[in-house]
Amino acid sequence: MSATGLDVFDKTLQTTHTWLKEIMEELGSDRQVSWHVLGAVLRTVRDRIPVELGAHLSAELPLLVRGLYYDQWRPAAPPERYRSLDEFLDILSFDLNSTRPVDPQDAAVAVFSVLSRHIPVGQVEKVRHALPEDIRALWPSPVSVDVEIEVDEVRFSRDV
Repeated sequence: MSATGLDVFDKTLQTTHTWLKEIMEELGSDRQVSWHVLGAVLRTVRDRIPVELGAHLSAELPLLVRGLYYDQWRPAAPPERYRSLDEFLDILSFDLNSTRPVDPQDAAVAVFSVLSRHIPVGQVEKVRHALPEDIRALWPSPVSVDVEIEVDEVRFSRDV
């Protein structure tokens, strides 16, 4: 039985709860803080990457999280040019300032880990490579999974 009466809403709620639970486990935070952390990190990344890449990233987010991602967005503004990890963390820290204290680096790692687990590898890699190297170092490389498929006794292997 559908909780909301619309499958699309039920799916986005379920997926969002999964993401928040994973952030909560990594940070030891509650659901509200995890929601705030997710939004802060996504917006800080969004404002650093080119608009087109940001739109592709948003298409991979659950519908509810996509709204959080686009909150406070100014599409006419050019992408920020954080030149260092410190600048990135300062901006993130400012956005996290209105919630229980959370280390901005821990917040970034937690959200990057969730994205790596739930967003297609190719999209994660494009976003990672749009960030400066020291910020990219916080983002774990997505792991490709080797899947074997048997068709008429012929075995194929491919990365997923």
